Amino acid sequence: MSASHDLATAAGVADRYQQVERLLLRRWPESRLDPSLDRIAALCDLLGQPQRAYPVVQLTGTNGKTSTARMVDSLLRSLGLRSGRFTSPHLESMTERVGIDGEPLSRERFTEVYAEVAPYAEIVDRSGGHPVSFFEFLTAMGFAAFADAPVDAAVIEVGMGGTWDSTNVADAAVAVVTPVGIDHSRYLGDSAVDIAAEKAGIIKKGTFAVLAQQPIDVAEVLLRHAAEVGAVVAREGVEFAVTERAPGVGGQLVTFQGLGATYDDVFLPLYGAHQAHNAAGALAAVEAFTGGSGLDVEVVRQAFATVSSPGRLEIMRRSPTVVLDAAHNPHGAAALVRAVEEAFTFSHLVGVMGVMLDKDVVGILDALEPIMATIVCTQNSTARAMPAQQLAEVARGIFGADRVEVQTRLDDALDVAAGLADSQDSGSAGLGGGGVLVTGSVITVGEARHLLGGRS
Repeated sequence: MSASHDLATAAGVADRYQQVERLLLRRWPESRLDPSLDRIAALCDLLGQPQRAYPVVQLTGTNGKTSTARMVDSLLRSLGLRSGRFTSPHLESMTERVGIDGEPLSRERFTEVYAEVAPYAEIVDRSGGHPVSFFEFLTAMGFAAFADAPVDAAVIEVGMGGTWDSTNVADAAVAVVTPVGIDHSRYLGDSAVDIAAEKAGIIKKGTFAVLAQQPIDVAEVLLRHAAEVGAVVAREGVEFAVTERAPGVGGQLVTFQGLGATYDDVFLPLYGAHQAHNAAGALAAVEAFTGGSGLDVEVVRQAFATVSSPGRLEIMRRSPTVVLDAAHNPHGAAALVRAVEEAFTFSHLVGVMGVMLDKDVVGILDALEPIMATIVCTQNSTARAMPAQQLAEVARGIFGADRVEVQTRLDDALDVAAGLADSQDSGSAGLGGGGVLVTGSVITVGEARHLLGGRS
């Protein structure tokens, strides 16, 4: 029985959406990388090449992609452009991955787009050795939804890597590379240089490349590739930069040197130096997209003042303060630690951590240990999650047995952590006293966000 027939038999928007989720999850998982664009290219051919209906800003990197994509999106909309945004993974709902005008598709529209793409995906399924994967199908849905809208510009985040990522059938006018570190090493390579070579593939002939600050060897790989394809390059710290930054209540005040202008006193309602640098890259990308000249500073201030990045140092509750952050590799955990130390004054911070089996757990724990008084080891609901007891064994070697708790269920882990944080002296008002930090995985953070009543 075909997917389109299965969908037609489901009644009601909620039922049809849930059926779409089930049908998508039956496909080849997004954690599996196949070095081929054949399936997505064939699917886009059948759909009429929707990815060529609008100019694209594409983003890759190890950390900061989603936050930067959301900033680019906000800037484009502040310029009066209708935007599409494709990001991954999602926190709570698949609909978050495809957004138009800053909002995720409704469940009804998501289901409609699935039904539009499904018959063509079934043709590709029957034509090769492997069916269309989960991520390829969602990529095609994003491309199709943006063409149908239609949008004036699309902001496209790669799923994994660059060259062989299904989003790379789009030829971006501007390619953004956020900081590159080691993650997904099973698929992309064991060194940052190897990973950079894969990510450089989104920089194509005649495009504009915006490069965040990188280790020297990574920068050399990216610059060499850009030179080979004749791309124009803007480097953070050379052509654009964060020139001043002052942490404040609810975020930070930043001055940027852009490609075409200086932007002072820009309030960014996100915590951490890494977010200021993400914003600098987003600003340079939009300047490049609009021709390289400066933007109106008031437009930039308005755009950044409304930016949000769910699950990235997001405060969900107070008394005690509960913060969510999706750091899932040592590079991201180190940035998280610096941001927590700068923006919060916790007297006693309790960590709730759930990670995936394929991650550098020791590296993440080493980075987080200095700021956590206690860590509650847990696990999310996916089959790829590291069992809580296994995580705790590793954590005891770093934190010591007396600082490690184990709760297999995430809801229980949140309750235990809140109790431990509450038991401490309340300390200073606001963001001080006892606190809870949930981290280790996008999926863990998304499930915690749902339990805490979040809305994407």
